[in-house]
Amino acid sequence: MAKTKRMMTPAEEVDISAVKYDPLRLQAPHLTGFSLKLFVAMMEAPLLGGIITSFLKKQNKIPELLQHTVIPEKPMYRPEYPPQEPEPGVMILDEDRDPVMRLETAVQCLPQYDPSQHWNKDRSSFLYWTIRDYAHAYRSKITTPSIVADHLISAVEEWHSRKPPMPMLIYFSADDVRKQADASTKRFEEGNPISILDGIFMAIKDDIDCYPYPTKGATTWFDKVYTVEKDAVCVSRLRRCGVILIGKANMHELGLGTTGNNPIYGTARNPHSIERYTGGSSSGPAAIVASGLCPAAVGTDGGGSVRIPSSLCGIVGLKTTYGRTDMGGSLCDCGTVEVASPLAATVEDAMLVYSALAGCSSDDKISLRPSPLCLPNISSSENLKILQSVRLGKYSEWFHDVANNEISNKCEDALNLLSSTFGCQIIEIILPELEEMRTAHIVSIGCESLCDLNPDYWEGKRTELTLDTRTSLALFGSFSGTDYVAAQRLRRRIMYYHMEAFKKVDIIVTPTTGITAPKIPPNALKYGESNYEVSGYLMRFIIAGNLLGLPAISVPIGHDKEGLPIGIQLIGRPWGEATLLRVASTIEELCFSSRRNPSTFYDMLKGI
Repeated sequence: MAKTKRMMTPAEEVDISAVKYDPLRLQAPHLTGFSLKLFVAMMEAPLLGGIITSFLKKQNKIPELLQHTVIPEKPMYRPEYPPQEPEPGVMILDEDRDPVMRLETAVQCLPQYDPSQHWNKDRSSFLYWTIRDYAHAYRSKITTPSIVADHLISAVEEWHSRKPPMPMLIYFSADDVRKQADASTKRFEEGNPISILDGIFMAIKDDIDCYPYPTKGATTWFDKVYTVEKDAVCVSRLRRCGVILIGKANMHELGLGTTGNNPIYGTARNPHSIERYTGGSSSGPAAIVASGLCPAAVGTDGGGSVRIPSSLCGIVGLKTTYGRTDMGGSLCDCGTVEVASPLAATVEDAMLVYSALAGCSSDDKISLRPSPLCLPNISSSENLKILQSVRLGKYSEWFHDVANNEISNKCEDALNLLSSTFGCQIIEIILPELEEMRTAHIVSIGCESLCDLNPDYWEGKRTELTLDTRTSLALFGSFSGTDYVAAQRLRRRIMYYHMEAFKKVDIIVTPTTGITAPKIPPNALKYGESNYEVSGYLMRFIIAGNLLGLPAISVPIGHDKEGLPIGIQLIGRPWGEATLLRVASTIEELCFSSRRNPSTFYDMLKGI
């Protein structure tokens, strides 16, 4: 019997007010250990694999949507944005300027630095040393980058002797770190620091080139087919500012997971509870920042991979607009959903790192027509007035679709506090077709990820990947060219709905994740884990940032009853990073007393 086709109403004709929320639930088995090994063998078998993938896709209504539905919109193969109104109260950084010059402007956007906040009082309320704290310590000769480097090296050595170990870095050279630190120390001794970032330690996720380290994407073999000859564009910008690059941070293999599980190099552990995941795929960068080793790190976000671990580890994760940062020198430089972005201990630090590493490629400047690179002038007397005018969009049914009401309740408390303190208006909105958005994203990122691995994947490298990566790639390999085109038609529809919402609001607010940090099953450490239910909860609110390329930021707002961090997410208009950072900074200040240090924490300026 022929399948009845479904006709979608053109997006412009959909009555958004009549849309009913459909809870998002992914259906797939939870597998670890031997059961995962057996499942992968079946998935990769020529006939049986096709049957299993067809069943899984049918369970999740993928064929019904992509093959049996008429989608009237034209495909959108990468995010396309209408021209945006200038953001109020900003300072233009001018992305064509040298990053060092941009940083000078960025510092002017910040409130006056007060050393007494950290240096001349009881540190019982202290959370993290900020970039400006380090800069003050170096310029005041309180310490030097070389001394801090010794502390950092000792901490890394301690990780590896721990039971269980804390594998946050894949590549680390104490000699290289000391060499960079000594050069920075000499610049300070001579009175010639390069920028506010001189002497600041940062880690780089292992899917971004950082010469002379290899780039493997946390696999065992990728460096054999991919040679690193220079820094990625974003890394070179940081290096020009004097940043000390400590090495390549651990990650979920090839970025194809949301937990950070990695049986090859070890699974990074959450500094707030070492029996729990950090979230992924930027697991190492998040753990490094959360544990206090570095004030910031650089990750990539193709499916929440910066925001998810930032939320689970209690730090700030900024995902920029698609195209805002030149992706040259990263493994995902040809994709349409991924960007390189900062993870940081504070919003202020995220602003500083963002101002240095951002800047479109020459091709994206022509095709995407970005709005000017800018930051909110938080030090301006107009800041309060601008905050009062911000309109916050909340889709209540979606907002509260979480595994634990503590998450949505704390996010709502933060939202209400922002409104009551500054008069921000909270406006109820509806975002149609969220399940369709999820499907379009998984097809888009899946096809692009598998394509990036050709031909090595088909020439035998598949068997050298971890089991959960192989599960994902087997599913991705079942998508057809027509599936991909249908997903891009959906991308245009979903973009329309979000642009309609932004006619009413300036920011869309959600929890960052639908669960707090999940426990690590003991047998997942050796063989990995496939748990799409957990992935569904972790990715519940983040997909618009990737499929549509919208900027978004996760800000820590407190903890649940088990002491696990909770993050709130702000999603902005295209190129609207400045507005997000302004509101994020305010939320951070309002919720500061609700944050706490993780149980695994290193004070890099200890004894000073």
